[in-house]
This record gives sequence, structure tokens and C-alpha cells, in this order.
Amino acid sequence: MPGRQRLHGPSGAERIVTQAGFRTGAVAIVATMDTKQAEVSYVADIVRTRGRKVALVDVGTSSVTAGRSGDPAALLADIGRRARASVNDLHAEGHITAVIGIAGGKGSAVFGEVVADLPFGFPKLLVSSARPALLSELASKSDILFYPTLVDLFGVNGFTSRILANAAHAIAAMHYAPQDQSRSKLVAITAFGVTTPAVNRCVWLLSEKNVEAIVFPANGSGGRKMEALIDAGEFDAVLDLTTTELADELAGGTASAGPDRLTAAGRRGILQLIAPGAVDMVNFGVRSSVPERYAGRKFYSHTPYTTLMRTTSEETYEIGRRTGLKLAAARGASHVLWPSEGVSDYDRDGAVFHDPEANRAWLAGLRSTLPATINCQEISCHINDPAFAETAVGWILQNIREGVATDENV
Repeated sequence: MPGRQRLHGPSGAERIVTQAGFRTGAVAIVATMDTKQAEVSYVADIVRTRGRKVALVDVGTSSVTAGRSGDPAALLADIGRRARASVNDLHAEGHITAVIGIAGGKGSAVFGEVVADLPFGFPKLLVSSARPALLSELASKSDILFYPTLVDLFGVNGFTSRILANAAHAIAAMHYAPQDQSRSKLVAITAFGVTTPAVNRCVWLLSEKNVEAIVFPANGSGGRKMEALIDAGEFDAVLDLTTTELADELAGGTASAGPDRLTAAGRRGILQLIAPGAVDMVNFGVRSSVPERYAGRKFYSHTPYTTLMRTTSEETYEIGRRTGLKLAAARGASHVLWPSEGVSDYDRDGAVFHDPEANRAWLAGLRSTLPATINCQEISCHINDPAFAETAVGWILQNIREGVATDENV
């Protein structure tokens, strides 16, 4: 590729940059240059015609496999880690404001690793022929934009040129602008359909005080994304109103956010208010997908494709116990708010999942592990009653205003 020099940087793979150097606003292209050089050249030429510089990050294996043997997956992981460091450096130095990947299955997995540390909103676009399951997994972890090719990437042809051209023009039009530091306070809130009235009220009450609420669906993917963004320092506080994902993690439901759910706010030392929203239910797909071991349990068809299972007293006790353990590790101010009249729209007097005994078991489990330094406030209302949202938001606003100290700002 004339007019360029090859630099062997910390990536362990070759890094290619323009001889004239960078200017702020370059587009990074991440690809395996040993197999995707034609596609990369095609995209790079279009990006340059749009007035953008290009930084090429080679994550191919041909230049680093000599003399190495063993696990190919380990080699790819090593290349990904090193390229990730290089891309982080390019971003930190202000050289790039967008990144595009061109990849098959292996390259797509590596791309997910390479862009993992880039901030939310930084343009990340992946042109990929990988299987949908892999792209779905990547989508659950990052705000990557996907251009599936539908056909395999074997050079530039009548089919691939269309998607490559669209992707090139799209990424050339994207720039990352760092967040305005004078912004209003940001609060993350978790929501589910059965806690929507409470969430709507919280969002409105916060907006009245010029506090912006960012709502995440508590469907597994939403919880994982929220935890990642909390870790990235995006939020000032968390109103974790809907902790139903803990029920799915315990019982093997489809909305589990994994074992790290309810840990990022404590790790960061930011304000967090916790409520047992929708812990009365575990999510499954169609009724036939429910594991046989749950035969005889109480079920409700939320939609033709979603079957909900009512949690038992034993399960809610364990969910509460785990909640207390997670909060015990928190470095910042934490508060628990428990509604005595029900935790979801399906858990109220006369509703299908109403079970005060099971709800009380959650409270007992929580108290078995919750430190005495963290207050658990009982409130005589349903989670979707206005009084619950007003109490929750009142605690958040009071502590944001007072600037409650954490381990990070003491």
C-alpha cells in the first residue's frame, strides 16, 4: 500500500498509519490484513474521499504466528488485548474519533475485544459475515453498530461493494465528541413492563429537578449494559428499582444479567437506591421452554412468547440474601426501599402473583446479610404507587445535593 509506513507498536500485530501522521478525527479501521486487504483498501479510499484520515490496525495472525504453537483461541485473545491497548492509545491521544471493523467470525470476536474500552457513544461500526448469535452477544456488551454482509467476505464484488460502501460513508460521517462536563446529573434507572408506572413517575420527578434519567430494561442485556456504563463512570447515581434479573440468575431464566449484576455502583462508590421491583417473577420463553423441574409451579403468559413463573418464598429469601451481600461490598451510600403492598403489577391484591409471604421472605433474606450501616426503609404502598417513586427520588435528590462522600472523593 504505497504512501504508508508500517509501525510495530504494542499491539504485537502491524499497525499502519499515514506517513503524514494523524490529524484529529481519523477513522480507525480494524481488520485482518492478511485476509481482508481488498475490503480494507476499498473502505479506506471512500473514507479519504470524505475528507477523513485513516488509521489501520492489523489484527491478522500471519505476522505473529511464526515460531508459535498451541491454542489458536489464545493467540487471537492475545492479539485482541494488544490491539485494544493500541486503539485506546489512539483515542486517548485524540487521533481517532470513529472506528470500523471488517471481519468474519474470528475477526468480529476480536473487534469486540478491541473496542471494549471505548466510551459509550464513540462510533463503533462492524461490517461482519459472522453468525447472528455472535453479533447478538457483541450487541449485549457494547453499542456497536452492525452491518451484516449476508454473504461471505471474499473480496470486493457486486454484493459486498454495496455494504462496504454504505458502511464507509456512514463511518466517515460519524465523530465522537466528549461529553459536556457541565451537563446535568445523570441517574440510571431499571425498568420492566410491570414497574413502568413507578419508572415513569421517577423520570418525571427527576426531570423537575433538572436531573436526567437514563432507563435500562431489566431484561438481562439491559442490566449488563447498565453495569458496564456505571463502571465507565457515566452516572452520578443509580435508582435500581427493578432487580428482577437477580431472580432469573437464581432460577435460570432468560433475563439473567449474570453474577456481576448489582455490583458496579458499589464498586464505583456512587449513590444507589435498591428496590425489589419484579422479583416476584422469572422469565422464560414459550411455555414449552420452561424446564421440567418447574412443573406444577404458578405461571402466567405475559405474551405468547414470554412465560412468567412466580418465585417461591425460598427463592425470594435467597434473592434478598444475595442483594444484601452485594450491597455489603458497596463503597458509597446505599439505601433499600421495600414496598409492603407488592413489587409488580402482577403482585397486588387479587392479581395473579400476589404473595405477601414470598415478598416478606425477600425482606428477611436481605436483612440476614445487609450491614447495619445500610438503611432498609419499609413503605406502606405498592411499588407503582406515586408515594413509592416520590420517596425513592427524594432520597436520590437529597444525597446528590449533599454530595455524599465515597471512598473516591473523601
